Amino acid sequence: MTELRILPAAAWGDQVAADLADRLRATPALRLCLPTGATPVPVYEALVRRVRSGEATFADATVVLLDEWVGLPPGDPARCDTRLRAQLLDRLPAPPAAVHAIDVDDPDLDAAVARHAAAAVGLDLVVLGLGMNGHVGFNEPGSLPDSPTRIVRLAASSREAAMARYGASTVPTAGITVGMDRILAAGEVWLLVTGDRKAGILRRALRDPEDPDCPASCLRRHPNLQVIVDEEAAALLA
Repeated sequence: MTELRILPAAAWGDQVAADLADRLRATPALRLCLPTGATPVPVYEALVRRVRSGEATFADATVVLLDEWVGLPPGDPARCDTRLRAQLLDRLPAPPAAVHAIDVDDPDLDAAVARHAAAAVGLDLVVLGLGMNGHVGFNEPGSLPDSPTRIVRLAASSREAAMARYGASTVPTAGITVGMDRILAAGEVWLLVTGDRKAGILRRALRDPEDPDCPASCLRRHPNLQVIVDEEAAALLA
């Protein structure tokens, strides 16, 4: 079942953070998969405030990173592990019990993929953003519902975003992502979407027939999907 929640833009980040805090209180050992990118930034900002005020804790939780660029050096500002630590993990009073980043620095990337696929088993909650081409994580157009955790060839728009939006020191060569199979096997999935520039692709993901060319549309088969959007992103859903 898909639940669509449309929130005022001014309250969107804090409400999603409140919902995450609720999940952490209800299940302290929550296993959650988290994204980076522009969309979750206000959520993480509000979540840090709530955790610091004692509303919730990550101390018993496990965090699995959704994806990572291949070809960027450790500490690169565009790397997903760098950004998630700066925006959330390193700002928490107590760190999560476990954090599973994707070891793209391992010369044996196949082994790194296998380890991350194992880490992504049994996720309670997967939080996703929505790419302009319908991707979720680095599950680019053409991904199937059973696509595994894997090395992927990035769309040109994704590679360009690493440079233009996130300040990568070099153009990444590929990506590694938690696969659609692991996402759809999670207990719960949240798709977060904000801004009018995402209105068209959100409508396609939710209203058009399921299509691997828009991987986010495959999320509708999940029995516990929440799509949490602001009013601008929802403008074309009427």
